[in-house]
Amino acid sequence: MLKVYRHILIEKRMEREMNAFAKTDVGIERAVNQDYVYTKLDNIGCLPNIFVVADGMGGHKAGDMASKYTVDTLIELLKQSAGMDPLDAVDDNIKLVNTLLLKKAGESEEYEGMGTTLVVASIFGSTLRVANVGDSRLYVIGEDITQITRDHSLVEEMVQLGQIDRKAARTHEKKNYITRAIGGCETVEAEMFSVDLNDNDIILIICLKIQRYFTLSKKALILKQQLTALLKRLIIMVAKIIYQ
Repeated sequence: MLKVYRHILIEKRMEREMNAFAKTDVGIERAVNQDYVYTKLDNIGCLPNIFVVADGMGGHKAGDMASKYTVDTLIELLKQSAGMDPLDAVDDNIKLVNTLLLKKAGESEEYEGMGTTLVVASIFGSTLRVANVGDSRLYVIGEDITQITRDHSLVEEMVQLGQIDRKAARTHEKKNYITRAIGGCETVEAEMFSVDLNDNDIILIICLKIQRYFTLSKKALILKQQLTALLKRLIIMVAKIIYQ
């Protein structure tokens, strides 16, 4: 990310064995961290594990409050979900968190208009389940690098309609316009994804701001070798390129 770096890396080494790494770095432009992350490798309610990234909407008041409140509230709700169907628990509680965030926004003028993206992931054996709202992303890195989530953004809609290509989308004047967010409307629909994982796959959950400054390709499979060190270098490199 350009302003606040926050992402989660999950490595599935063998059946039932995982490592997770979360990295954050306050960048050059912003003193307040508007992103929030949560990871838990063991059970939480009906989920066997959970990995969450939220990116408070840039330019909106209290983006830091929105992301932290959303994640913390969602986690507390999911702790009470034992016995529920996991997909229903995630979907229903995302809707409830959206309602609660809107209510929170009405408590103070400082919170008016706040919102956040949200990616929630959980791994069931060899199956990855993902819920997404907004334009943060989840990738699976194996033999190739695959973007699993779909951006809920104006430029993504323009790409799908053939109005612009992906290169133009990265620099489009409306690249920051998202079409779906927690706190954006009275109701929200999380988009759900299911992915079969292989041993040694790596899952990368990342906020959009850093995505605009690098392109994933087969060369990025170096992530499989020294992933943590590479991302630390990448953060420094992006800041130098953008602000040189």
